[in-house]
Amino acid sequence: MEIAAALVAAGHRSIVISAGGRLVPSLVEAGSEHISLPIGRKSLGAFAVMRRLRQVLAGLKPDVVHARSRLPAWLAWFALRGLPTPRPHFVTTVHGMNSPGRYSGVMLRGERVVCVSESVLAYVDRHWPQPDGARRVVIARGVDPSAFPRGFAPTAQWRARFAEEQPGLQGGQLLLMPGRGTRLKGHADAIELLANLRASGQDVRLWLLGAEEPGREAYLGQLRDLATRRGVSGALVISPPRHDVLEAYAVADLVLQLSSQPEAFGRTVVEALSVGRPVLGWDHGGVGELLRELYPAGRVPLGDASALADAARRLLAAPAPMPVTIPHTLAAMQTATLELYERLVAD
Repeated sequence: MEIAAALVAAGHRSIVISAGGRLVPSLVEAGSEHISLPIGRKSLGAFAVMRRLRQVLAGLKPDVVHARSRLPAWLAWFALRGLPTPRPHFVTTVHGMNSPGRYSGVMLRGERVVCVSESVLAYVDRHWPQPDGARRVVIARGVDPSAFPRGFAPTAQWRARFAEEQPGLQGGQLLLMPGRGTRLKGHADAIELLANLRASGQDVRLWLLGAEEPGREAYLGQLRDLATRRGVSGALVISPPRHDVLEAYAVADLVLQLSSQPEAFGRTVVEALSVGRPVLGWDHGGVGELLRELYPAGRVPLGDASALADAARRLLAAPAPMPVTIPHTLAAMQTATLELYERLVAD
């Protein structure tokens, strides 16, 4: 969506090929085109989809084909190999720490391989060493500072509605942990942190924003059982995703990022710091990379619960100064990506 918008704004033709979804109307309304193909479906029909994709690309004659996921990348790779030369340039983006092996290796076949952080680049280089590292570039993800403005304050009406909706989060200091309802996000670590802080006499509350999702009932039950055993169920709220995440950041005293597996980038870190809220997270992957660069006071060795609680107490008592600027902006990401396209086409 973000790169498509940048292409349209720069006067280029932007076409997205996907299986569709709720964002298609917004994509088209913003000036891009959409072609529906089930390019992410793992089935015996993938070969037929590849042939249809080849026909589409032969008709479009694009300058650049950019793949962002493994199965679509394989389909695009084989589709392009069947086209006459000169073929479109092939670009891939590695968005995560994909499992090593041949299937994931397709993401390294692009003429340019975009890694979304230095951590992802290091992971790629470790598992897929290559003499010609020049093809691999880091273009960090970014946020729009105008969407997450420093010092933002929710309206009195929003605060009143929030207090009515979430009475359990009122009165003390608020820990916010945005993230999907999956074990890898470290919700249990956040609940243990809540218990440790409250055991030492601090009136803190924990909001697991976005963890309540359909199909996650068993996992959420385990989290609630943990909170009951630790005596903090009355200070915990688990909620579905919300559209007003900006307001959520603004009312938080401390934002947590405790994923047990290394994140590729850690966008919530940049969003929270952009608003001006302190962030506490495990020092690994993209989250550790961002904290080392932007907010070192929020780094904690992975799995060290005692150090996590100590750091939380320090930041809740006296937050470390915010970074003056946030270099990881949406505009920087868009500009770098379009410049990469332009250099490829010009060669």
